[in-house]
Amino acid sequence: MTTIRRFCCEDLLRFANVNLDHLTETFNMSFYLTYLARWPDFFHVAEGPGNHIMGYIMGKVEGQGESWHGHVTAVSVAPEYRRQQLAKKLMNLLENISTTLFFVDLFVRASNAPAIKMYEKLGYVIYRRVLRYYSNEEDGFDMRKALPRDVEKKSVIPLKEPVIPEELEYD
Repeated sequence: MTTIRRFCCEDLLRFANVNLDHLTETFNMSFYLTYLARWPDFFHVAEGPGNHIMGYIMGKVEGQGESWHGHVTAVSVAPEYRRQQLAKKLMNLLENISTTLFFVDLFVRASNAPAIKMYEKLGYVIYRRVLRYYSNEEDGFDMRKALPRDVEKKSVIPLKEPVIPEELEYD
């Protein structure tokens, strides 16, 4: 049985198995601790029998006005626990926490077809391409899902031209 709960400091010492994937972007400890301190409601872990960490989601709230949104910084499931809909459950949790916002967005490697397909099944659309977004110069897609507050779905109207990372707005 899987338990989804808030991420805690001790989990930082136990989740390396989830990050051992070439498609998972990893960060330094202070980055994870900042998220844990600033956005604890947006940082959850899926834990299985024997207290094994199966996956996690880390997000935040950013923007203002009609750009006020939830952002998925990372969602990852350890290879041995994939195909159990854990990522879907974690994404749904973050979306439910974000219901007062206009949309949820995330970035995904342009080459990560399985993840893109999963996000599309969850209702996300490719909003724009970000050239050389990842550390290895790979392009990324900014994918978005409108939430009920965005009645006219303005937040998910795709942009025609790609952008570079320096053109992204961060708050």
